[in-house]
Amino acid sequence: MLFGKRERAIRRILIVEDEPLIAFDNEYLLTDAGYEVIGTVDSLAEAVRVLSEEQVDLVLSDITLRGDGDGMDVARAAAAKNVPVLFVTGNCPIEAHSLGIGCLAKPYTDKILKNALAALDQRLQGIEVKRVPAGLSFYQGLSSP
Repeated sequence: MLFGKRERAIRRILIVEDEPLIAFDNEYLLTDAGYEVIGTVDSLAEAVRVLSEEQVDLVLSDITLRGDGDGMDVARAAAAKNVPVLFVTGNCPIEAHSLGIGCLAKPYTDKILKNALAALDQRLQGIEVKRVPAGLSFYQGLSSP
């Protein structure tokens, strides 16, 4: 702990988003908030490549992606590397509940995204989250990466 702040469990994030404006906004916001964005990709193939080459603490993934595969396929690939996935989507299907650690509903503000990541970080560290940010749902199978 440094000056009253605890170490983050989530430091290196992979963004998987096929809407360029959202991808750019998320990358800028997360970098500004002190996270290391190790990649911003728009397809399953690119996500798998980054997951195989980089150390990743969290994947932020939309469900609908360009090309073959979707966000649930990204979550399966991430699970093989023990990397948690937070879905960011307008409609999170029931099947995603067993694949991700939660879902943040689109649209969301910068503040909601930051608060969601802070709450997720707490939960990953085993700290009780007293107030879950609007639009964020945690799934039951949440465990530490």
